[in-house]
Amino acid sequence: MADDQQPNPEDEFRDMLREFLSGNSGLDPAQLAGAAGLPADPEVVRQLMMQLQSALQSSGDGINWGVATDQAKALANRTAESISDAARSELTAAFGVAGLWLGEVTYVSELTAAPKLMSRGEWITATMPIWIQLAEPVATSISDALTQVLTEQAPEEMAGMMQGASELMRNVGGTLFAMQLGHAVGQLACEVVSGGDIGIPLLDEQQAAILPQNVADFGAGLDIDKTQVQIYLAVRELAHARLFRHAKWLRLQLITSITEYARGIHIDTSRLQELAESFDPSNVEELRQAMVSGSLIPPKTDAQVAALGRLETMLALIEGWVDVVTLEATGRLPKSDAIAETVKRRRATGGPAETAFSTLVGLELRPRRLREAAAMWQAVTDGVGAEGRDALWSHPDVLPTSADIDDPAALVARLKGGAPEPDEVDQALEDLLRDSGDRPIEGGGPDGDEPRPV
Repeated sequence: MADDQQPNPEDEFRDMLREFLSGNSGLDPAQLAGAAGLPADPEVVRQLMMQLQSALQSSGDGINWGVATDQAKALANRTAESISDAARSELTAAFGVAGLWLGEVTYVSELTAAPKLMSRGEWITATMPIWIQLAEPVATSISDALTQVLTEQAPEEMAGMMQGASELMRNVGGTLFAMQLGHAVGQLACEVVSGGDIGIPLLDEQQAAILPQNVADFGAGLDIDKTQVQIYLAVRELAHARLFRHAKWLRLQLITSITEYARGIHIDTSRLQELAESFDPSNVEELRQAMVSGSLIPPKTDAQVAALGRLETMLALIEGWVDVVTLEATGRLPKSDAIAETVKRRRATGGPAETAFSTLVGLELRPRRLREAAAMWQAVTDGVGAEGRDALWSHPDVLPTSADIDDPAALVARLKGGAPEPDEVDQALEDLLRDSGDRPIEGGGPDGDEPRPV
């Protein structure tokens, strides 16, 4: 046979994968969807197989993120409703009231763009670029690890085939990940009530937005007048958006920190090798558990733990500030406490979409130290007023730290230019020194001055 008629190893591998995905190999497509953490829904399975077959035909190298957008919209649009004129009128009025009330209790910049009312599909379109930015490092790591393992595990007679198939495997692995991301974002689109609902800045720093359909779902079981619910959620959303508008450095720093953290995630190839060696097409439960539990991602390094701690502190500071100013701004609402409690319960439990995202990117969307951060912001408000509180967002160097969350009294004292009230141990030591004839010593000044006698 002439050289130009020799079989192309990449085509051979492509044909092998096509046969594997055709259902003739004994693999149930629904099982493959389950292994990827996707529901065994016939429509989802059909889309998955169609996209994987399409990936086999692709000649490009990289992830087709359009798959994620299509999957998210297909899921969200199943229960989508159009925004009625009545809902538009009510929520526009709610934003008007919210803006006035928030202006009375905060000293942050107002928005230059009018708030938007978004459908679920519009929210997906507007936020998907950020989701992709956060997820892409992990998706690339998974695709590279999968290619590496398959290449190393391939029999010698398949070496030529695998050598030319790395691009193909990245396409297939990337498509599978994009489907997972799309499913998670599609679920979130059915849950979030506003642009800032999950804490991270998914929209432009100038933009506030609310999803009327989800707001209606949120208030459906509360037995509270919907006008109060709408105003309360509008206040929260405006507070979040105005904060990012005011602290111009905040959005970039936060997104960059999350992206850098995601880039540090790599896949445990030894675990992947074990799965490859023991993979049974008729029983994919082990593979499914590995995909949805995050066990393919090794334990965090010390550097990652430190980076994650900084991220959690930042997210807690943002959400805690929003909680405090919303509480103050909505004091006129008779049921504001009940709505706030519902928000807290909802935030504490999260939802399936948040679980899926934390598995995909290794980052929880809800900060663990939120309650402590809110208590700190309240202490600062009580101690130095709203203007002094909001001035702490002027520059990253003056923003409270994790230590400040632990000890709000010291932070307030520093802002006032004095020392914190002594705790029981300090008071006992002061009494002891006084009894012994020594003069008690007051703590150092705000700039680290030496302790000075009282």
